Amino acid sequence: MLKDTLNNIIAEILERKGSSSESRETAYVTYDRILSSHHFGDVLYGRVDDILTAFSKSIKAETTSKETIFALKGVSLTAISFEDSALYETMGTLLKKTISDSQDNTTKAAALHCLGISLVFGGAGDEEMAETCEFLLEIVQSDGGFIGADDNAEVVAAALQTYSFLTTQLDDVEATSEDSGDADVQIAAGEAIALLFEKSYSPREDDDDESNDEDEGEGADSDDAGGDNGLVKRYNAYHNPAEVLEKVTSLASVSSKGINRHDKKKIHQSFSSIAMTVENPRNGLRTNNSSKATIRIHREGEIKVDQWWKLMRLNALRRLLAGGFVNHYFEGNKQLLNALPVIVRSTRVGGTLSPRRTPKKGGDKYKDARRFVSAEVV
Repeated sequence: MLKDTLNNIIAEILERKGSSSESRETAYVTYDRILSSHHFGDVLYGRVDDILTAFSKSIKAETTSKETIFALKGVSLTAISFEDSALYETMGTLLKKTISDSQDNTTKAAALHCLGISLVFGGAGDEEMAETCEFLLEIVQSDGGFIGADDNAEVVAAALQTYSFLTTQLDDVEATSEDSGDADVQIAAGEAIALLFEKSYSPREDDDDESNDEDEGEGADSDDAGGDNGLVKRYNAYHNPAEVLEKVTSLASVSSKGINRHDKKKIHQSFSSIAMTVENPRNGLRTNNSSKATIRIHREGEIKVDQWWKLMRLNALRRLLAGGFVNHYFEGNKQLLNALPVIVRSTRVGGTLSPRRTPKKGGDKYKDARRFVSAEVV
């Protein structure tokens, strides 16, 4: 039924003649809702170029902000649903133009998130990602002014989140931090810094000299801190780690009266974890919130969120797929499995089984329709 609806909606999207902005908005909302809820990549086969052309027309025209934002999300969902190595080449220039030239800051933020998804899932290489990271840092360092979004927290946070997502794909990146009074921007900046400290270490290789384990003031030598001594420092994440540690530690206990209680709690929780990583990058991601440490895919699979790169990818995928995140795993979305593998648990463990695991009539045997596979998370 949903596949039939999706086929009909795609036909409507491709037939733009006589359509209004309102009708296109409605069609895009339906397209986005279905593709975020389930993995229907097979429906897109042979139609991706035409779908992207239709979305591009809406993004270029910017008739209304809603139509543009729904089209941008449609591009992202197309990228994650169907592996197309030419998608970024097709969309990259338009997305960067929208980020720079749009008069609507919410559209700029949506285009930033779309740019990140298109780069990672649309066939871009490390060079394009590295160049985009420089572009994103310009946005952050100028507090949005580089793209005409001066002091806009939504845009700066989106740039930081996209930067962190892209950084999980790259090696040898350098940290940049900026002060801000907005909680979401502060947290996004702090998480980016923690990720960069984490990425400055990698597993020891056979030809590594043991002297590589010597650290300079980052506290990463302490076995008591629980760090993994199988990790070796590769480069300096920041020129003055003591200064960074002082800053993130102070934010872990910030008590300014200008911050509301909800934001203060978010900042305290986030920066407590960030400070532990900055102090000892071998720690990876540690949190007192167990619900964030393990993501359960019903009772059959789980993702251990014990490193910052996993959290950054998880956040990007959840922003796009929301509640459909689990269904995409069960329905075999290889793009997700490659980005964030699932460890499959024994089905003998008690608990609720997958919706795809149902008893056959007239017997005790089960029809197992799970499509995700066991994967080692590294």
